[in-house]
Amino acid sequence: MKKRIVLTAALILAIMTGIQKMDAYAAGNGAGRVDTQATICEGVYAEDISLSGMTLAEAEQAIGAYILELSQTPVTLNLSAEQSVQTTAGELGIRFGNPEILEEAVGLGRTGNILRRYKEIVDLAAHNKVYEIELAFDRTAIENIVQAQGEAVNVPSQNATMTRENGEFVYTDGVDGIELDVAASVDLIYAGLTEDWPREAGSFDLQLRTVKPQHGVEELKQITDVLATCTTSFATSDSSRSANVRNACNKVNGTILFPGEEFSTLAVIAPFTERNGYYSAGSYSGGKVVDSVGGGICQVSSTLYNSVLYSELEVTNRANHAMAVGYVKIGLDATVSEDSGIDFTFKNNTPYPIYIEGYTTTNKRITMTIYGVETRAETHSVAYESVVLETTPPGAEAVYADASMPVGSVEIQPAHTGYVADVYRVITENGVEVSREQISHNTYKMTCRSATVGVSTSDPVAYDLIQAAIATGSVDHAKAVAAQIASGNYGPAAETSAQPQTPETGTDPEVPGAGTESGAANGGAVSEVPGTAVQPGVPDAGAVPEGAQVLPETGTAPEAGEVLPGQ
Repeated sequence: MKKRIVLTAALILAIMTGIQKMDAYAAGNGAGRVDTQATICEGVYAEDISLSGMTLAEAEQAIGAYILELSQTPVTLNLSAEQSVQTTAGELGIRFGNPEILEEAVGLGRTGNILRRYKEIVDLAAHNKVYEIELAFDRTAIENIVQAQGEAVNVPSQNATMTRENGEFVYTDGVDGIELDVAASVDLIYAGLTEDWPREAGSFDLQLRTVKPQHGVEELKQITDVLATCTTSFATSDSSRSANVRNACNKVNGTILFPGEEFSTLAVIAPFTERNGYYSAGSYSGGKVVDSVGGGICQVSSTLYNSVLYSELEVTNRANHAMAVGYVKIGLDATVSEDSGIDFTFKNNTPYPIYIEGYTTTNKRITMTIYGVETRAETHSVAYESVVLETTPPGAEAVYADASMPVGSVEIQPAHTGYVADVYRVITENGVEVSREQISHNTYKMTCRSATVGVSTSDPVAYDLIQAAIATGSVDHAKAVAAQIASGNYGPAAETSAQPQTPETGTDPEVPGAGTESGAANGGAVSEVPGTAVQPGVPDAGAVPEGAQVLPETGTAPEAGEVLPGQ
C-alpha cells in the first residue's frame, strides 16, 4: 500500500515538474503565443494521422500531404446521360477546412490552470484525442468549372416565327431551350463535397432548366397592318448588280423585330463575298465609281430606309452616299460599307413586333414593306421634304493618260452633280401641319466626267494617235480613237476621221451611282451603269396595301432651293 502511494506521488511530482517547466517556457516566450518548438503530446490524432511528437509545422505538413493526396481524387460532372466532364477535387479548390485544431493539439496539457493541464495529460494517457479533419472547397472555382460547361449544354430557345406566302402570313411555333442552372449546380456540388463526400471518386449531375421562348405565335398574330412600303427600280442595272440587289433583298426578307430590338443592315446582308452570293458590280469608293463585290446593295438599304422613315421607326444610324444616286430623292438614301463600318440601323420603337417583307420582280423592281400594328390615328400623316440648298454642276471633263494600261483601253468615270440638301419630317393632323423637324443634312460630291486612257504600246503611230486624242480633252473623242486603235483600224485615214466631238458636260448620267464605261478594252462596248431611274413607293402588283405610307416618283434633278414634296 505504501509502495503504491509512493509511486503515485512520484508520478504526480513528475507531471507537476513538467507542467512547471512548460509554464516557465511559456513565460519566456510571451503569454498567449503558440510554442512553435513544442511537440504534441502522445495520443493525439487527426483522424488516422498520428500527430504525436510533431511540432505545429510538422503537423501542418502531415495534414497538407493528406489534402494533396485527396486533391487528385477524380470528380465527374454529368451533363447528360451520354455526356460528362472529368475534374478533380484539387481543381474544385479543396483545402484544409479547420486548421485551428493543430494549435489546439499543440496546446493540450499546456494551457489553462495546473489542474486542467494535469487532467488533459492524464486523459491522453488513458484515451487518444482524435480530431476530425474538415474539408473546404472554393465556390468560385466550382462555379468557373460549371459555367464552362454551359457551351456544351445550353440550347437556346427559338422564338415563334412567321413568313409571308402567297399574300398570307404562315406561323411556326417556338421551341423550348435548355440552359445550365449554374447556381443550383454549384450549390449541389459544394454541399455534396463539404457535407457527405466519402473522399473517393464520385459524380454529380449538373442541374438543367427549360427555357421558354420569349415570343410566341400569339404575339406575332398581332401583326396585321402595313406601316409603310417603298419600291425602287433597278431596271438599267446589269446582271451582276441585279443579282446583288436580289441577294441582299432576300437576306432582309422575313426579318422580325420585337419591341426595342435594333436592325443592322450589315449584320444581315454582309459579308460581301462571292461565297455569300455577291458579284462584282459598280459601287462608290474614294469619290469614284469602281467595281467591287456587292456593288448595288445600297439600293436595298436605301429602299428599306424610306420604308422605315414612313413607318416612323427610330433611325439610329444612317449616312448618305458620297455622290448622289438616282433611285431615291436627294437626301433619302442610306449607304452601307463593310470596309469602313458604315451601317444603316434602326430600332423598333413600337410596342408591337414588326415584320419586313422584301422582294424583287422580273421587271427589276425592289419593294420593302414593313408590317406591324398601326397605332397612328387616321388623321395623322407623315411626309419628307428634301430642300436642296446648293447645286454644283459638273465641271469640264478631263482625259488622263495611264502608262500602266495598254493602248486602246479606256475607263470612264461619269459626271455627278454636287448637292447640299436638308431633309425635313413634316407631320400633319387632319391636313394641318403640326410639326416640321430636320432629320438630316446631306452633302454630295460633284465629280467631272473623265476618261483614263491607256497609252502603253510599242507602236509609235498608235502612241502618237492616242496622245493627240488625249490632248483634245474630249472624253468621247479619246474613247472613239481608243476603239479604232483596239480594232486595228487606224492610220492617217483613221486619224483624219477621228475628230473631236462636243463633250457632254453639266448633266448627270441617267443613273449616277455605279459602274464604269469601258471602251476598246472590250471591243468598244460600254458596260451598263447600275442604279436606275427612280420609281419609289409603287408596289409592283400595281396595288398599294391599304393604309401604307408610299413615296412618290421622283422627276428630274432639283434646282437649288427647290422643295421636293415628300408625298
